Amino acid sequence: MSSDAVATPVVNLPDGLAAERASAGPILQMRHITKEFPGVRALDDVSMTVQRGVIHGICGENGAGKSTLMKVLSGVHPFGTYEGDITFDGQPVAFHSIRESEHVGIVIIHQELALIPELSVTENIFLGNEVANHGVIDWIKARGMALDLLARVGLDVDPDTAIKNLGVGQQQLIEIAKALSKNVRLLILDEPTSALNEEDSANLLNILRGLRSRGLTSIMITHKLNEIASIADSITIIRDGRTVETFDVHEEGADENRIIRGMVGRPMDSRFPEHTSNIGEVFFEVRNWTVEHPQVPGRLVCKHSDFYVKKGEIVGFAGVMGAGRTELARSLFGRTYGIWRDGQIFIDGLPVDVPNVSAAIEHGIAYVPEDRKVLGLNLLDNVRRTIVSAGIKRIAPRGVINFEQEAAAADTFRDEMRIKASSIDVGVNTLSGGNQQKVVVAKWMFTEPILAILDEPTRGIDVGAKYEIYQLINKLADEGKGVVMISSELPELIGVCDRIYTVFEGQITGCVDAKDATQEMLMRQMTDTAVPLTA
Repeated sequence: MSSDAVATPVVNLPDGLAAERASAGPILQMRHITKEFPGVRALDDVSMTVQRGVIHGICGENGAGKSTLMKVLSGVHPFGTYEGDITFDGQPVAFHSIRESEHVGIVIIHQELALIPELSVTENIFLGNEVANHGVIDWIKARGMALDLLARVGLDVDPDTAIKNLGVGQQQLIEIAKALSKNVRLLILDEPTSALNEEDSANLLNILRGLRSRGLTSIMITHKLNEIASIADSITIIRDGRTVETFDVHEEGADENRIIRGMVGRPMDSRFPEHTSNIGEVFFEVRNWTVEHPQVPGRLVCKHSDFYVKKGEIVGFAGVMGAGRTELARSLFGRTYGIWRDGQIFIDGLPVDVPNVSAAIEHGIAYVPEDRKVLGLNLLDNVRRTIVSAGIKRIAPRGVINFEQEAAAADTFRDEMRIKASSIDVGVNTLSGGNQQKVVVAKWMFTEPILAILDEPTRGIDVGAKYEIYQLINKLADEGKGVVMISSELPELIGVCDRIYTVFEGQITGCVDAKDATQEMLMRQMTDTAVPLTA
């Protein structure tokens, strides 16, 4: 995003909002909130207080109840479907819908952005809140108001631009502009930086600081502990649907280790599990891999790429958003992205052809996509069928599914990966984002691949679940399999991988042993095409 956003936005909020920060009493109190779903108590006597004009962080493992609590607050889960009391601005409230909570100034931005790609920026900002005169939309006035709102969040884009033509970071800022159009007084952000690179994340956090300086109260749910520690004024930790504690980040002992202990119920001496690599010979190799953009003729998204993976090796791929890492991974996995122009895959020294997903699976290649909801899951299916879906032949001798084997496999992966689901027959759409991610990983591990390509496998996952994913990656490597791991978190690549390739504008620009890598070194290679391969 960067080029389209200024560093210091001008944030104008409704008159008197800045003065509200000095008012006595908290802006929000939630007391003894209990919410149950069939077979699951998602929230169990949760209480939380948020002061005015602050950024309040909510931390917890996946499935702890963070998003559910915010859905109760915003009316997604209406009054009458939960127990407990909510007080906003000193008055008891009982919201039956999102529209009711927005009417008093509570606006929630969900992890999955609610923008319509084909509509313009202006149309999205005022969707459901149209600027009309006698029932007729005033597009000239709406466009002018959109320009003002975009300026408030520091975004310099044409309001007539279709959302599909903007980056994810820009879309996130448009969501905030949309919230400001509703005279927001309490802004709730659910994992706002989960899909953003470091630059876009830093810009978004700067926007939130600007909003706070003008008196706006924000609640931020995130798994990125460094971000929450840097921006939040206070933090509430939730574990297994219960409040662990709320504390001021400026008090003594308020650090990331305290947050981790509260989230997982135990101290974590290291973010990454100890692992001794046992690396064998090269078994997977890619030569001169060249792929053209599916919609832009002549534009290469993969430029003559060469790399290899050894048995038992964990190979990382680093690059800024749009560098071509995902395009490379998807094109290798059955050519599911772009137009293949040249290149060859070798397995155990022999050339293989993988023109489709079925062929990739047959050759032992698995791909866990970065977008679990669009590419990884059928949200209408249940956990049981999802886990076995990529390897259905393994439980369907002679074309007939063995339902006992299906259930046994699903139960095994649910237990091994600690997927929080009341049963394997619940819909995957009922699970938290992190548990959905675990289901996607389980789905591909069921195929017993020889090479697992993991694209942002820990995105949107809490620190405890990340540790479990790292252990799974190590287990795959210890079994002699190869792992390709794409991640936007450089410390993660350095902590988990054996070697790291860097990618810039579709070209592999470098390779370094992880033990010798630094974040500065990787960043330099991620932004330069002239760095020689060194490993």
